[in-house]
Amino acid sequence: MAASVKDVARHAGLSVGTVSNVLNRPDSVTEATKAKVMAAIDELGYVRNEAARQLRAGMSHCVGVIVLNSSNPFFNDVAAGAEAWAADAKVSVLVGNSGELVEREKAYLDLFEEQRVRGVLLSPVGQVTKRLQRMRKGGIATVLVDRDIAGDFSSVSVDDRLGGRLAMEHLISTGRRRIAFVGGPLSLGQVADRFAGAAEVAGEHADVFLEFVATDRLTLAHGRVAGERLLARPAGTRPDAVFAANDLLALGLLQAIASTRRLRVPDDIALIGYDDIDFAAGAAVPLSSIAQPRFELGRLAMDLLLKAADDPSRPVERVVLQPFLVARASTQSTSSTR
Repeated sequence: MAASVKDVARHAGLSVGTVSNVLNRPDSVTEATKAKVMAAIDELGYVRNEAARQLRAGMSHCVGVIVLNSSNPFFNDVAAGAEAWAADAKVSVLVGNSGELVEREKAYLDLFEEQRVRGVLLSPVGQVTKRLQRMRKGGIATVLVDRDIAGDFSSVSVDDRLGGRLAMEHLISTGRRRIAFVGGPLSLGQVADRFAGAAEVAGEHADVFLEFVATDRLTLAHGRVAGERLLARPAGTRPDAVFAANDLLALGLLQAIASTRRLRVPDDIALIGYDDIDFAAGAAVPLSSIAQPRFELGRLAMDLLLKAADDPSRPVERVVLQPFLVARASTQSTSSTR
């Protein structure tokens, strides 16, 4: 059984109150008393129950972060930005991965609510408005990251509709006219916005055809499957360019194309992704992508969250960052523009 504060007090020959003072108000006791208590702690192997102490105080020094997909380096960079800002504020971060699954998202929200975290950063999968309103009433601040939901929640996001437009305009500028958007599901707001931006640009060009190729998830494996489906079509029905909803899908598509050895990127088919993860530049054919300020997303979101936790009456803030095109060999361009 783990040692308790009472055990430490008994071992040191002191009162529980004195041990508590050493742990919580060390300036109020003598050096000799501190030495006695610390010696007892070392001998007994006492570990402080910080969670219980914070619950009694009604204030946690932990925040929760729920990312959409931890296998995507984009979300790891977002989480790293959030953790860096939290560390400067001496706040611990608990990270959960929803894996784009509503039930897993709910499980993490349940856990963080039970743990009475100070706040939650969330890139949502499902409809979470009512749940987040309830959590806020219970004293848990919430901020959305990489997504904005109509309503009274602070958020830090990227203009994905603009990102979709940038990708489509770039493909058209390279002479592509039969373009496939690969991604899904459209219930993910980021995917829907990127496709909407691409569709707007396609609608401005009478000779451009844009089709939607659905995937269940935004993963490398689903990109490979989508690529195999496209390559199985007769030559005259295949697209001459693909806009993938994220870089993992684009890299999966690139793998599928490379495995056939019948088509070349970008000669036969151009390919652009979204996020500009580090692997994009290092691909066999360096991948064009729409870049997002990943670290900055997490940093700004954590800043908003800690401010909201300290001041629940703080007005809602929505920060929208701008994406930019990074053009590489997969679309026959080696320059990058911002």
